[in-house]
Amino acid sequence: MKRLLPAVALFAAACAGAQELVTLGTRPGVTESFFIAGMGGREPRSVALMLSGGGGNIHLRREAGEIRFGQRNFLPRARREFIRNGIVPVIVDNPSDQQRDGMSDAFRQSREHADDIRAVVREARARFPGIPVFLVGTSRSTLSAAHLAAALGEELSGVVLTSSLFYEDTSRQARGALVGFDWSRIKVPLLLVHHRDDGCRATPYREAAALASRFPLVSVRGGKPPESGPCDPLAAHGYFGREAETVDAIAAWMLKRPYPKQIE
Repeated sequence: MKRLLPAVALFAAACAGAQELVTLGTRPGVTESFFIAGMGGREPRSVALMLSGGGGNIHLRREAGEIRFGQRNFLPRARREFIRNGIVPVIVDNPSDQQRDGMSDAFRQSREHADDIRAVVREARARFPGIPVFLVGTSRSTLSAAHLAAALGEELSGVVLTSSLFYEDTSRQARGALVGFDWSRIKVPLLLVHHRDDGCRATPYREAAALASRFPLVSVRGGKPPESGPCDPLAAHGYFGREAETVDAIAAWMLKRPYPKQIE
């Protein structure tokens, strides 16, 4: 495992369990940063490594003495719901060499990406020994999560794909993304979560439903009226208004408890 760089491991508070910004050296000349949310005194029962949608950038930084990052995406926005369930949110930014334009689909499938996230997984296991570590992706980051689950195998306890990117939607054609993925490559537990009314052309519910015979699927309905486009976080695509119920189901699955397969 690559050594933690003490000069850039930033602590938000001195007490145990406080939030942290951590940076690891993962590849020659490359660092990977992530945010560990404080648990507010709750006992950690599992860890969720969260990959945001879009280009993956959360612009994690320390500014005016505070840790700051983009929080509009479903997973960062819902982190307090994970904490309430005893799940430690670890929100992962892009590596330093993927900051400018975001992660390409090719990088998401690369060995370099796997090396970066493997270092984060090992650091999480060292910090939270004896509890499971899951990878959670949403929207475009599900392409990362699926390929990482195949590459890392039992280094992970499981993977959760929310609003999965089944197609690469363009103005000319919808090319295959996860719709063409070889799901037999994933040997760890996998949970699919999808909103029935997801209006994004790249993430249709029908493709998640088609996989329900192979993997457990949590189907979500309802929520607040959208305040963003159909492929953006503040819509059904991002479980807008259904964050708490959706996270409760994910957390229950992680903790091997009964969970609803339908959220109405």
